[in-house]
Amino acid sequence: MTIPTHTALDPRPTPRGLECGQKPTEPKSPLFVAVLGLAQFGIFVALLGPVMVSMALKVNSLVTDPTERTSAVGLVLGVGAIAAFVGNALFGRLSDRTTSRFGRRRPWLVGGVLVMALALLAISQATAIWQLAVGWFIAQLGANAAFAPYIATLADQLPEKQYAKVSAMVGTMQSVSILAATAIATQFTENMLALFMVPALIGVITVVGYAAVLPDPVLRERPAPLDLRTLASTFWVNPVKHPDFGLAWWSRFLIILSSFLFTTFRLNFLVDRVDLTDAEAAAAVFTGVLIYTVVLVVASWVAGVISDRTGRRKGLVAASSLLFGIGVAILAQAHSLPAFYVVEAIMGVAYGIYVSVDLALVLQVLPNPEDSGKDLGVFNMANAIPQSAAPFLGSVLLASGAAAGPNYQLLFWGAAIAAALGALVVLPIRKVK
Repeated sequence: MTIPTHTALDPRPTPRGLECGQKPTEPKSPLFVAVLGLAQFGIFVALLGPVMVSMALKVNSLVTDPTERTSAVGLVLGVGAIAAFVGNALFGRLSDRTTSRFGRRRPWLVGGVLVMALALLAISQATAIWQLAVGWFIAQLGANAAFAPYIATLADQLPEKQYAKVSAMVGTMQSVSILAATAIATQFTENMLALFMVPALIGVITVVGYAAVLPDPVLRERPAPLDLRTLASTFWVNPVKHPDFGLAWWSRFLIILSSFLFTTFRLNFLVDRVDLTDAEAAAAVFTGVLIYTVVLVVASWVAGVISDRTGRRKGLVAASSLLFGIGVAILAQAHSLPAFYVVEAIMGVAYGIYVSVDLALVLQVLPNPEDSGKDLGVFNMANAIPQSAAPFLGSVLLASGAAAGPNYQLLFWGAAIAAALGALVVLPIRKVK
């Protein structure tokens, strides 16, 4: 049976000769690239608003005890991070195998972002912590049902000569979305419906807009039944056979763990340690993220130039991880808003250096160039797993010795140690200078 090559969402026929798995050679238009970037922006605005500010504000509206608040935030965000970890791999593989007449990616883009929006609506109206946990779990599943196919469209649609420029733009959109998410949150601290639904609507509009212009080829042949053992082996690289890759994996895991131990409980820290109101804390988070983002962009550009000119990667990655740990250690002793802003600047410098150099290092230690997609999928677990672990681990650290309130000093020293270990494990890598 012949499957149509056009859809109701996109009445244009699939470009001549372009089939699933075939690499395009013609560059995409500036309009397409702009809409692609806006979709990245929209998804992350909807997701990072709750992670950075909104979920803590929602929990604070339901719980009064400071220790119970931090435990509840850790529980809700931790459950959602598990959904993100499972959903990203699952829906990416399912979209590869989708035979819809609307294309492989488009149904997941539209369906996923709508599920996310409905779950965020339910969260805004929730009256119990368990409802927040269930709602955030579903929201993360929906978001990743859209995001995993979205990332796959970069490989589907872009010729190699556009990889670097578009990837840089997508990365910039993620940083800008963090700033936008916190800015939106500061405007709606007293309105839970708007707090969650304004970012959700931005996500829906931008992702559906991208789906509408996406020339998504139709998969013409039904794939063989999925073997669970094959699926599981797709996400594994033997660290004994490939030690440099394993060390790079652990370095990323530890710096992401350190970062999320900080960001998950940042708003609560400002309320409990600096004695700000919820609204003041949300505004302070926005200012901190603004400082962090500006410094990150500058540091990233400078470090990238230095790394490319000298060929040095390992030392810059190790130094940036160590500097990040120093910043978190300073925060462990801080009790004032100016000190918080100084730490945001330090960590912005550190993470800017890290993100500009670490991926170059990773690409140099991939085990097999023919399996780079699979291997990078394994490496992305070093982003997802600590995001799941950080809220739970952070809740435990905060509750330790909690007679006088949440133990932020122990939390931040734990984050500092993780970052320092992330610096150390890079040093034995042999393939990279």
